[in-house]
Amino acid sequence: MDAQIAELLAGTQRPEEGPRKQAELDLIRAKTSPEFPLVLGRIGGNTSLPVEIRQSALTTLRKFTEDHWSPDGHDGREITIPPETKTKLRDGILQLVLDTEDQRKVKVAASYVVSKIAVVDFPDQWPDLLPTVLRILPTGTDAQLHGALRILQDLVEESLTDIQFVTVARDIIKACHEVALNVGRKFTHRSLAVLVFRSCFDLMDIVKEDNKEEVKQFADEVLREWLPFFLDVIQSPLPAAPTTQGQPDAWYGPIALKVQVVKTLIKVKLVFRSLLQAQSTQFFQATWDELIKLQESYRELFVEADAQGRLEDIDGLPYTLDFLVLDELDLLNQLLRAPPVQKELKAAIVQHNNEVHKTPWVLDLMKLLVSYSRITQEEEGLWEIDVSLYLAEETSVSSNYTARTACGDLLIKLGENIEAISGLYAYTSTLFYTGATDWRRQEAALYLFNALLSDFQEMDKTITDQVGDAYSQLIRYATSRADEPVLRARGFLAAGTLAQSYQPIAALLDDALKLMVDSEQSEIVQVACVKAVEGFIKAGVPPTRQSEIIISIKKFLDSRDLMDMDDADDLLATLLETIRAAINMDIRIALQPDNIALNLLFLVAKHGAGNFQVSGILTEAFEDIARTLTDPISYTAFCKNALPLLTGAIDVSNATGEESLVTLVTELLAVLIEHGSEPLPEGFVAAIFPRLSKLLLESNEGEVLRPGAEAVKYMLMHDHHQVFAWQNENGQTGLEVCLIIIDRLLGSTIEDNAASEVGGLAAELVEKAGQERLGPFLEQLLQAVAARLDTAQAEPFIQSLIIVFARLALPDAAPVVNFLSGIQVNGQSGLQVVLGKWLEHSVSFAGYDEIRQNVIALSKLFELNDSRIQETQVKGDLIIPASDRIMTRSRARLNPDQFTIIPAPLKIIKVLVEELLSASGLNAAANAASAVATAQFVDADSDDGDDAWEDEHDTLDLALGSTKADLMAWGESMSSRQRDDETQAYLVEFFVRAARENVAGFNAYFEMLSEDEKSKLRELAKEQ
Repeated sequence: MDAQIAELLAGTQRPEEGPRKQAELDLIRAKTSPEFPLVLGRIGGNTSLPVEIRQSALTTLRKFTEDHWSPDGHDGREITIPPETKTKLRDGILQLVLDTEDQRKVKVAASYVVSKIAVVDFPDQWPDLLPTVLRILPTGTDAQLHGALRILQDLVEESLTDIQFVTVARDIIKACHEVALNVGRKFTHRSLAVLVFRSCFDLMDIVKEDNKEEVKQFADEVLREWLPFFLDVIQSPLPAAPTTQGQPDAWYGPIALKVQVVKTLIKVKLVFRSLLQAQSTQFFQATWDELIKLQESYRELFVEADAQGRLEDIDGLPYTLDFLVLDELDLLNQLLRAPPVQKELKAAIVQHNNEVHKTPWVLDLMKLLVSYSRITQEEEGLWEIDVSLYLAEETSVSSNYTARTACGDLLIKLGENIEAISGLYAYTSTLFYTGATDWRRQEAALYLFNALLSDFQEMDKTITDQVGDAYSQLIRYATSRADEPVLRARGFLAAGTLAQSYQPIAALLDDALKLMVDSEQSEIVQVACVKAVEGFIKAGVPPTRQSEIIISIKKFLDSRDLMDMDDADDLLATLLETIRAAINMDIRIALQPDNIALNLLFLVAKHGAGNFQVSGILTEAFEDIARTLTDPISYTAFCKNALPLLTGAIDVSNATGEESLVTLVTELLAVLIEHGSEPLPEGFVAAIFPRLSKLLLESNEGEVLRPGAEAVKYMLMHDHHQVFAWQNENGQTGLEVCLIIIDRLLGSTIEDNAASEVGGLAAELVEKAGQERLGPFLEQLLQAVAARLDTAQAEPFIQSLIIVFARLALPDAAPVVNFLSGIQVNGQSGLQVVLGKWLEHSVSFAGYDEIRQNVIALSKLFELNDSRIQETQVKGDLIIPASDRIMTRSRARLNPDQFTIIPAPLKIIKVLVEELLSASGLNAAANAASAVATAQFVDADSDDGDDAWEDEHDTLDLALGSTKADLMAWGESMSSRQRDDETQAYLVEFFVRAARENVAGFNAYFEMLSEDEKSKLRELAKEQ
């Protein structure tokens, strides 16, 4: 069977499609053989076979183990691996990884298999895995060591839980330390050892949640052994070698080790910032010195030549100089904020009479940043091929993180603590002198100025007219350099930014408009002028220039083959932002008969509809217009211009199959109708509804169904008479079409998230059509809503469906209760299903109107004092486990949340108490106060003293638990309720009246509330 499978694996690599697909199918059939995984393992270890076949066998084995090793595999096929086969496979693959064969590709592929098995079997079924690996590290051959380190890396990153890590952390870190410090080992292996050590900090970050002081003490202990080594690695010079023919081979290993050391120091700072603080000045000086030494090599390799950069080896270890420079700039950025470093740097400024621009270290740093901000040959070559990449630095749509952007980030951070702009100008001014020829340094200096000033503007900081005038002179010089197009382009970009802080430089608008349409100009200059015009407009260009600007942009587009712009996302985003700014100069341009402005918006958007930022800019621009032109006359004129473009785009997308264009147009329709006049312009529904209903009845994409349903809802809100009066080609009325759309969206074939707007549409239809028009369809519709609510999981979808019943209950809740009590949903009472979901998810509602409607509807249900509601049991309060341990993810899986079971009226009161706090803004204030208190507690709990390193993570490392916590906290703050006076007034009146009149037995339910809830209501009573 081995030869047969090997032949099939070879067949899967054939270029001919027919034989390749047949081999793939035969390989899938072979999976059912009990011998299949063992055969793959034997092929992987067969040194007589080509490496490509062995790799393919191990890759196939990895996928097989991932799918079938555990009962809950991924592909759903019932293939059981016998225990004896698992034992043989574990032993065989581990032996393959740890044997003496020096074939890294095979070792890496085999280590992935070990990792997938270890995720399931370690340590229970494979207790000797880690001890075996650790025994290899001290004395194994290079090949064995490589395999052992790969397994160790996978164990730490993929398999070890936080609890397991605690028991083996010391052994792992000690073994890695011995390898890393052993100069007799290969640089690759030493680098891998440092990488594994760095991965340990991710686990330490999790473990410290439970045992902060113990883990911190342990980290401090191990870092005392590692930090001297790290310092030595950074200070060690690269071997002397010429760089004229590219990066010397002798640098690969040392650079790989340096990169891993620098990355580890950054990780240490993020997880245990205080542990690096004592030696921060040493590392800062060492990193600075290293960057100074590497300047010339970086220039020779990347600025003057086009050496290949951004390279990693098969183990994922970066080994080129550009990676090292990038990481060291990031480390310098982190260390710059350490209190000891800041103390020394600020002392030097004080020694120079607080004149930043005369302080030597500031000027040296600016020189260093300008040096590494110079455009590389690779960047310049790419810009000539695709000018959109040039704009990536400005738009951040698709930009790479390079040494240039790292320098900008470092300067921005420096500008938070000192007057960096004066220091930058002091050095920049030395580059602009008569006869200066180093345009790359001049361009880099203006790039840094642009980055710093952009940050100033985002933070609402200002610059003095003196600084503005000084830089305007340098910018005017740059924009005049016709023979140096990249410098000229940078001059215009800087001018567009400076104009928003120093208006006189906006006089360059005339030059920008001229060069934008000059076909003799470099394309880089032209697109820079497009971007600059946006800045000039924001600076306050008179509205009388609007037409001239719009026409210039049109000429720019007319001179290009727009098909070449389909993937030019940054250029498209830049054009849209400039067009949007031009339209906003006088939004009435959207009403002009020639329709040039709207045509430009749609022309650009058509080629970038699939890009999130491009479509977002167009939607915002369209909303600016629709929100402003709301009076009937203006709105009708706007629709006259916009509707042909929208319907035409739908027709084009139907013909070409461009789904992204359909998505964008549907969103624009929702925006247009949301801000529509009442009634809608005559013929509006007839123009839109045929195409819109077709989309809603045929598409399965949530990006189309959500805004499409919203658009129909808004049509009903603004002009239901026109909707109901319309008939399609089959004679179906608008009402019938709406019912058909709702029926489809409520069907089980449509995902929750895709149908999340159907509830709002259904509620609007029920309200506008009423019992008289709907007749028997009303009950069918409501039963369908209740049935879908029973299976709904997504929060927005659940809210959407609940709102249907909430709005029906507003005038009279009794018919809603009667209806729900009379239907069955999956064998349960409709009242139990709907009320259970309703009360469980009420506190998660979003939107002022929806929250207010929900609150009123719940109060109406309570006031009914209906025995059927009283007998309905629902989820109450969360039962808090009797433990003071932090609930980690692994513990949460073992201990799912449990709730008390309480009567529905009591739950209604609990929900309304919570809503009262939210409406008053007290919850938001309490959350903010809690966050402050927590931060103060953390500061007080740390041992960092008054000079503690600032607690912020500039590098967004999603592997860190602390980063995840920050993201979760941010998400919670974004969703927190804000003050709502109208809802608060209603709830205050409700609770006062309910207590005074004992409405529906309120006082008895009051006694069942928690003490916290009672105290909140008592405080309310005192205020009345």
